[in-house]
Amino acid sequence: MTTTPIERIREALSRADRLAITSHLRPDGDSLCTSLALAAALEQMGKRVDIVNADRTPYPFANFASCAHIRIGQIDPGAYDAVILLECADVSRSGMTGLDGGFKINIDHHYSNDRYADINWVQPEASAVGEMAFALIEELGTPISPEIAGHLYCAIASDTGSFQFSNTTARAFEVCHRLVQCGADPLQVSESLFHNNTPEKVLLLGRVLSTLTLNPAGDVAVISMLRSTLQSLGLNEVDTEDITTLARSIKGVNVVLFFKEMEPGSFRVSIRSRGEAHAAAIAEHYGGGGHAHAAGFTVYGSHEKLLAEVPATVERLMREKAARPRSTPS
Repeated sequence: MTTTPIERIREALSRADRLAITSHLRPDGDSLCTSLALAAALEQMGKRVDIVNADRTPYPFANFASCAHIRIGQIDPGAYDAVILLECADVSRSGMTGLDGGFKINIDHHYSNDRYADINWVQPEASAVGEMAFALIEELGTPISPEIAGHLYCAIASDTGSFQFSNTTARAFEVCHRLVQCGADPLQVSESLFHNNTPEKVLLLGRVLSTLTLNPAGDVAVISMLRSTLQSLGLNEVDTEDITTLARSIKGVNVVLFFKEMEPGSFRVSIRSRGEAHAAAIAEHYGGGGHAHAAGFTVYGSHEKLLAEVPATVERLMREKAARPRSTPS
C-alpha cells in the first residue's frame, strides 16, 4: 500500500535518533522558525537534533534567544540518521556540500523543486513551510507546546507578510487559529517581526526607495540596494521584505524587481508580483525559482547593464504571456 510523503517522513523520523535540520541560503523567518519548531517537537520525542545553516541568521531573528542554538557551518551526513532540508529546491540551495551519501528529507512549499531527496514532500499550495510543519507535528503525535506554537505562528506570519500576501489562505488562518489556542501570542510575534526596526534599517529603506524607477507602462517597478549603501550604514545582512512590499503597493505595479548586490558584478534579484504576473516563471527564465508571486534569481554583470536588460526581458515575458511555471501544484 502506497503511503503519503508525510506518513513516510513520520516513519523515517520515528526510526532516527540523530537528526540535522537545515534551510536555504539567506534563511528567512519561515525556514528559521520552522526549524526551531521541528527541532523542539523532535526533541520532545527524545531525538537529538541540530539546526545547521550555511549562512548566518539575519536580523531580527538573530536577536531571538532560541536562534542562538542554530549552528553556522556544514553538516557531516555521517553524524546523522537523516537530514531535513527546508525550502531547498535542490541541495545546492542549502549551501551544504557532501550530503549525497546521507538520507535526506525534502520539505518545501515552492513550485520549483527538483525532488532530489529520499523522501520528497512538496506542497506549493501551502502558505508556508511552517504550515506543513504543523501538519507533520500533528502526524508525529507530539504535543504542540506554546514554544512550538509561537515558532510556527511566526513562520506563517512572516511568509505571508502578516497575512497580506497572495499565499494567505483559509488553511493558513485555520492553522494559526489552532496555534493561538496552543499558546502562540500574535501581538508578540507582530512586535518582533514588524515593529523592531533599527534607525539604520529605516534609513536604508529611504535610500533604497530613492532608487525607484517605473517602466513607461507603470506596471514594472525596479529598486536597488548596493553593498556600499549597506556598508555606509554599518549593516551587513538585513531583512528587506518590507521595502519590496512598499514598492509593490504602488497602484498599477504588477512586478517589482529588487536588485541586491551580493558581490561586485553579482546581483540577487527578488521578484514580487501580483495578478497574473507569475514571479516563479520569470525567475525560472533566469535559472531561479520560487512562488507564484514571490521568487528570485541571480544575475551577473554591471549594475547599469542589468538594469537595462533584465526589466526589458521581464516586460517581454509579461507581454507575450510566455512566463509559465515549469511545475504546478500537486
